[in-house]
Amino acid sequence: MAIIKKPSDHAYFPSKGKIGILLVNLGTPDGTDYWSMRKYLKQFLMDKRVVDIFRPLWWLILNGPILTFRPSKSGKAYKKIWDKDNYGSPLRRHTINQTKKLQQLYKNNEQIIIEHAMRYGKPAIDNVLHKMKEDGCTKIVLLPLYPQYAASTSATVKDEAFKWLLKQRWQPDIRTVAPWFDNNYYIKALANTIKDNLKNKTKPDMLLISFHGIPKRYFMAGDPYHCHCIKTARLLREELKWPEDKILVTFQSRFGPEPWLQPYTDKTIVDLAKIGTKNIALVAPGFISDCLETLEEINVEAKELFIENGGKNFHYIPCLNDNRHSINLLDKIIKQNLLGWTE
Repeated sequence: MAIIKKPSDHAYFPSKGKIGILLVNLGTPDGTDYWSMRKYLKQFLMDKRVVDIFRPLWWLILNGPILTFRPSKSGKAYKKIWDKDNYGSPLRRHTINQTKKLQQLYKNNEQIIIEHAMRYGKPAIDNVLHKMKEDGCTKIVLLPLYPQYAASTSATVKDEAFKWLLKQRWQPDIRTVAPWFDNNYYIKALANTIKDNLKNKTKPDMLLISFHGIPKRYFMAGDPYHCHCIKTARLLREELKWPEDKILVTFQSRFGPEPWLQPYTDKTIVDLAKIGTKNIALVAPGFISDCLETLEEINVEAKELFIENGGKNFHYIPCLNDNRHSINLLDKIIKQNLLGWTE
């Protein structure tokens, strides 16, 4: 008669599983060279959530002119902001620092494991989720680092996590953090960061609140992103107590020939300079961490446009990054989403 050995309770039935907190940002290439950029761009631009045109046609366009010429152009842009340390990309550095500071906050709670992942590039979402499960996490909070919801950002992070979940025999419970575009702690973190950066500086004639754009077609199809951006800007203005005529909402980083959300940031900056506006400040609250779109597109290219067209002072206000307001905000969001799972 065969004897069936009873598996250890510890291996199969953990008495108190751990809870994982997974921060997910957009991602970054491994380097600024042609092949690193090509690999990153291919993963990013092949995502159906990012580009949703007819796939066979898009495959030809992407693998033809785009992946032939764009890696070199993007690599040159990344070189302008690339760190000389082990991090490389500023976005990677800030995301790692956010994770480390949150880990320090929860260092006395052995039940909580905090990690980060990137939607494109490394560390990959599925690899980090696998590691969390191996480390004993039976519950996981998925925190996309995008305040405003868009299908091409928040949704694609969830897609990737759920693809991994489909492959699991024993699935951990997963909570996805709701968009936090109107979270009071987020609005206060933005306002305090703006005040800190404008202290003892010439008060700007205009504050531009620049969000990453999406094709107008996506908005018309039901994506709530534009509405989320406008509400964030309104709440921020109210928190700052600035008059309406001193703040403009704009959209940046358009790609391709079709119309995107307007007004466009670059064109607005040129128009302001041409009508005699001398001092402007710009903040990009849709990005929690500084990246190519803020450090190169805004703080280099947009600044040059403003000066070349008659402007005098252009002040870029950094993203929340890992400043104290940012860590407090992320801590509050984590605590709100742990309710019912931990005391």
